[in-house]
Amino acid sequence: MARRKCMKFRFEKSINKKEIVAYAKNKNELISLIENLCYQDEHPLIGYKDDIIKELNALEVECFFTQNEKVYALVNKEEYLVKKRLYELNEMFKDSFIYINQGCLANLNLIDYFKASLGGNLLVVFKSGYQDYVSRRQIKNVKERIGVK
Repeated sequence: MARRKCMKFRFEKSINKKEIVAYAKNKNELISLIENLCYQDEHPLIGYKDDIIKELNALEVECFFTQNEKVYALVNKEEYLVKKRLYELNEMFKDSFIYINQGCLANLNLIDYFKASLGGNLLVVFKSGYQDYVSRRQIKNVKERIGVK
């Protein structure tokens, strides 16, 4: 089967700033991924754990959650303090992340599955095994984003 060429790159040494121009008929997952990578390059996400300061890759963050009025990023079962608010992180990564409840912003690409309970609650299970519940207020938004009616 022949592969269609869908990307073209042209590098110009005369350009003084980093700039990426993409042309697409519609916004899709690939375009969103490129946007997130570009944004992260200019606005690094820094995580703090004990005496460690680490630049976090947003693509590896399973979720951002609040605990004791602080925001943490969950990366490979490790929790890192992030000095940003959830609404700021939502703006930064709105194409890849979604609120599942008031205190948790989940990476849609790292959700393993959803599990419905008899009481109507929706449990989110991430690929690492971490679990959290979707609030009733967010169920409609989550279903729309994952394509379930």
